Amino acid sequence: MPCLVSSLTVRRYLTLFTGLAECLCFAGTIFGWPSLVFVLKTKDYFSSHCTNTTGVNSTQVLDCSGQDEQFSLVFTIAAFLFNFLILPNGFLFDQFGTTVARLFGIFIYTTGNLMVAFSTEALSSLLFPGLSLMAAGGNLFLLTNMQVGNMFGSRRSTVITLYNGAVGSSSAILFVIKLLFEAGISLLSSFLFLSACSIIHLLRTFLLLPRDRIPYPMPDDYTYGITCGKSKTLSLEQLTGNAQMTTEEVEDIAVKQEKSFRECLMSRFFVLHVLWSSVIQLRHFFFIGTLYPMLQRLTAGEPSLVNQYINAFAIMQLCGVLCAPWNGLIMDRHKGKPRAAGESEQEAELQASVLSLFLTVLQCLLFSICASIPYLPLQYFTFVVQVFNRAFLYGGQAAFVSVAFPLCHFGKLYGLVTALAAVFSLLQYACLALVNGPLDGNPLYVNIGLTLLSLVAFIHPLSVFLHCRSLASQRAISASS
Repeated sequence: MPCLVSSLTVRRYLTLFTGLAECLCFAGTIFGWPSLVFVLKTKDYFSSHCTNTTGVNSTQVLDCSGQDEQFSLVFTIAAFLFNFLILPNGFLFDQFGTTVARLFGIFIYTTGNLMVAFSTEALSSLLFPGLSLMAAGGNLFLLTNMQVGNMFGSRRSTVITLYNGAVGSSSAILFVIKLLFEAGISLLSSFLFLSACSIIHLLRTFLLLPRDRIPYPMPDDYTYGITCGKSKTLSLEQLTGNAQMTTEEVEDIAVKQEKSFRECLMSRFFVLHVLWSSVIQLRHFFFIGTLYPMLQRLTAGEPSLVNQYINAFAIMQLCGVLCAPWNGLIMDRHKGKPRAAGESEQEAELQASVLSLFLTVLQCLLFSICASIPYLPLQYFTFVVQVFNRAFLYGGQAAFVSVAFPLCHFGKLYGLVTALAAVFSLLQYACLALVNGPLDGNPLYVNIGLTLLSLVAFIHPLSVFLHCRSLASQRAISASS
């Protein structure tokens, strides 16, 4: 028996760290788009959209705003699909389990990499389906890995946020590809290598992940992986029969399981969480989508300076995996501490999430203000705040859904939150059109508008705080009577 426990422990930590590596290297590569754009411009992708115009003193100037719009459109569509497709992917995961979802994700991710690999100046349009399929496959890697947090009960939110932070850091992979390109290695070779790495994803699917889903709370004797036979899927009765669980934990599970999917959708928490996610995500997408032209404007088109800041942005993305766990630690800080009389574990978790939600909005406000100031050296600090905020956003988004709603609806609800936020983020393209058109390339007024809009996101942490305070007041009245 001690040998079995030891083997299970080793397997769990192996699953944790290989999942972290998978998210870190593959899940969110599309968000390193500014680095790839630098390479694609060098290779004259979409160059047919550049036109000769007459400038000052009747000089001929090459206007490549049409080319920039095509690059922005590629990223807008891919970023939209990364979030929107989590909805159908969530249903796929909830309905068919981990193995089916991952096999589908591996197939479309590999196909996307191959399309980018074989794209050329003449076949620039392959970037549209290529980046989109990479996005769709990447979010399935994240979705199927987040359940690993269920293996580490008291650190569940920390693991979930760590994985989401790793997705943000995976954008640095395109920066590595940029450096390799500058060293003489072609895009074809780099993306063929990424495609070949699908063998690793297949091995993890069959050896280190369950066929179905990992339950929460997870029993000590839970087994998974091909060497253990079929994974155990436990019912509510089996979970509540676990002698190690407290009465409050049993009640928490029972209450959560009683909530239908429709009730979750109609709840105030869900609506405000969608609003919170949508506003902050729009701010990030607009920043990433306009980063390259913004740097060109602030550097007066100096290629070496643009390259320097693009590299700094890409390097900062690597730090996302280091920033994200702080959010999880904030949410998990109540674990192991005695709760107030009558306070359920879910209520304690919701209370812990208030600070996380509030800090995320506060970071977004600071990031938005810095991004709005057209001062080039300040953008180094903007990159730092952006990485922190992005890590807090995606980690907190998933962790809150896992806390506030039943586990059986996690894939669907998390998918719906991200899908609705993705639909909202399509406003990014309207903002880009406004900047490139009437505003003549100056995003100042759009940045100010998005900064003011980010204030709306403060409603969500305030609502959760008032809900927890109301429950505490009800307990106090019940205790006194």
